[in-house]
Amino acid sequence: MSSGVNVEAGPSRTASEPHAVEQIELQVVEQTQSPPEPATPRSHERYSVYNRREKWFLVCLASLSALLSPLTANIYFPALPLLASEFHKSLELINLTVTGYMVFQGIAPVFWAPIADRYGRRIVFILCLATLSLSCVGLALTPTSAYWLLLLLRCFQAAGSASTVAVSAGLILDIAEPSERGSFIGIYSLGPMAGPAFGPVIGGALGGSLGWRSIFWFMCILAGCILILIVLALPETLRSLVGNGSIQPPRLLRIPIRLGAKFNYDLPYNPPKKPWSNPFRLLFNADVLLVIVPNAITTAVYSSVVTTISILFQSTYPFLTQTDLGLCYLAVGGGCAIGAWVNGRLLDRAYRSAEREYEAKKSQTVSDGKEHSATSTLERKLDPEFPLERARLQMIPANLAVFIACTIGYGWCVEAAVHISAPLILSFFIGWSLISTSNTIQTFILDLFPREGSSITATNNMIRWTLSAVLVACEELIIDALNPGWTFTIYGAICVFAYPMLYYEMIRGHRFRGRRKEKTAIRVAKGWEAAVRAR
Repeated sequence: MSSGVNVEAGPSRTASEPHAVEQIELQVVEQTQSPPEPATPRSHERYSVYNRREKWFLVCLASLSALLSPLTANIYFPALPLLASEFHKSLELINLTVTGYMVFQGIAPVFWAPIADRYGRRIVFILCLATLSLSCVGLALTPTSAYWLLLLLRCFQAAGSASTVAVSAGLILDIAEPSERGSFIGIYSLGPMAGPAFGPVIGGALGGSLGWRSIFWFMCILAGCILILIVLALPETLRSLVGNGSIQPPRLLRIPIRLGAKFNYDLPYNPPKKPWSNPFRLLFNADVLLVIVPNAITTAVYSSVVTTISILFQSTYPFLTQTDLGLCYLAVGGGCAIGAWVNGRLLDRAYRSAEREYEAKKSQTVSDGKEHSATSTLERKLDPEFPLERARLQMIPANLAVFIACTIGYGWCVEAAVHISAPLILSFFIGWSLISTSNTIQTFILDLFPREGSSITATNNMIRWTLSAVLVACEELIIDALNPGWTFTIYGAICVFAYPMLYYEMIRGHRFRGRRKEKTAIRVAKGWEAAVRAR
């Protein structure tokens, strides 16, 4: 494909030009022009200046920040009956604070993520955690005569905590190459998955011994400590600002404690402003919808399982105390933790295998006398011939089958009141298979849009948490109308509809990437042509 634009006649590119800002677009132009333009010295830099140990520190810090969103949501559950009594409201009205939290959990990241992708990760982390800390103070001091304030501050609490998940995903995208991204996403997800497991245990212990206000003081202290750690030790990682980490960030984004001593902060860099990104436009990509919708369905079903554990177990196994009910969440949390680690390793192995296959195929074209130049990591993902969909999504069908079978079995075990070990074991594998599916899709969409990690994650979370809020809001009505067995059988049947979408993406996904690459090439070529005319 040739656009007829003479790139060499346009603005010259030097080593100081913001290669990281327009890296993908420039590579597209270089691939569509003949002959290709010589690579600049900065094109040979490694993906990130951080070593393995420093990357793990940043991933763990991101995971700790992302823990706050589900922890804030789940630590609240054991206190619902107590709050209904203290505020003299029905349990249905108190449940509105849960539904409102889930709605803002899906909406708020769509606002914060474009800011993180344009102005930096660090500033958004600080603003989000400050919002969370202040809202927790307000909730702890809320008078019992002001139910409206409880509902309002819970929305602010969600707006502050939920966005850390999307921004943390963008941070991992900044520092991790695709071949190691699966393991990092797996470890990072331990934070968000620990919230549903340990939140009810902590909330039940605090609410039962120190009162419901102690729950919010605990969250305030935890969020404040993480905020201080981020202010002191989290460097700016947004690649359009700092490249691979070796470029000096703006003064307000610098940290007092630097990781390592090898960074070259003497490189001058005045990046152009990125255009404002609208996360909703990402939904107009067919390959995004083909994976986000299945992810939303499975997450909504998982949320329904988690939120009904205390309700169904209390009625089915009346010998359980409040503490025992909290401990039951450890089964699903343990499944999530182990599944995240195992699936991350498998994702990285599958990607490296696809890389070797791709390079072998390209080497064969050289031996056949066809031109082939070495490709970078980003070029491989842009190339429709690279089997990205198969490398990332090949394990999902098996994980989804386990999820569906265990979800249906969980419902009938509770319905039949079998020994409590049976639903607990099934909930363990529900957590394992859900996190494996969710992390795989999260890693895949980050590969599709490497420059908009926070925005694509926010879009993903908006869809899945909005659907989860709807399902959780009506799950009691469905269970009362049917029973746990048929309710979760229907949920499992709905998940089956995810198979056609996922298989279609694995078969045809490379074509969607190819069309997007062609459109990007045309858009960038027109931009260079306009720049030439302006000169």
